Amino acid sequence: MRSADFGAAEGPGVGGPVAGGLGHVERPAHPPDRTQAILEATKHVAGLLKAGGHPFALAGSVAAYAHGVPASFQHDTDFAIRREDAEAVTRELEKAGVQVRVPPEDWLIKARSHGEEIDLIFELARQPVTAEMLERAQVLPVDSVRMPVLSPTDLVASLLAAFSEHHCDFGSVLPIARTLREKIDWERLRTENEGAPMPEAFLFLLERLHVIDPDEDHREEEAT
Repeated sequence: MRSADFGAAEGPGVGGPVAGGLGHVERPAHPPDRTQAILEATKHVAGLLKAGGHPFALAGSVAAYAHGVPASFQHDTDFAIRREDAEAVTRELEKAGVQVRVPPEDWLIKARSHGEEIDLIFELARQPVTAEMLERAQVLPVDSVRMPVLSPTDLVASLLAAFSEHHCDFGSVLPIARTLREKIDWERLRTENEGAPMPEAFLFLLERLHVIDPDEDHREEEAT
């Protein structure tokens, strides 16, 4: 993700001018900035979806970044779209020269822009993307381009719902919850995840870390 820092005088085959006036060796191209490449891909696809009038919302780690969480991008950009819009979205992207493919999974389509993967998702952790969810999205700037972004509560809800015995990376979700804690409807998340061991464990961790207030009402019900 970071460009290499080449010295001013390097030996042959490495790059830079060669000491002693032996000529000039071409510097190799610096590795691309992966973070900026992901942002460029995000802006490109979002611009096409907006121009085509397709309802969508940015999701995943880039959505967290749009809400103010420090950039810590995963391997791709996620967009939430409705299943019934998938064919129209595919046509829109292909018309603009964006590669689109249908993977074996039946809950998303994949695209590629600026060398980066784009996931266009119909289900967030097995829950279908709905018109109501997209209506709750907030329009925010992403690297100077404004686009709909999942609301903080919907964003964290999708991350909690993805927890399982086989995927339970609390460390990646913790900074998101900590940064957005004042913007999240924690009561809704507690209600939606009642009885789900992994999400409940994460919410309990947030209480112990003093990120959120304890659920006193629930504690009283258990005591009686």
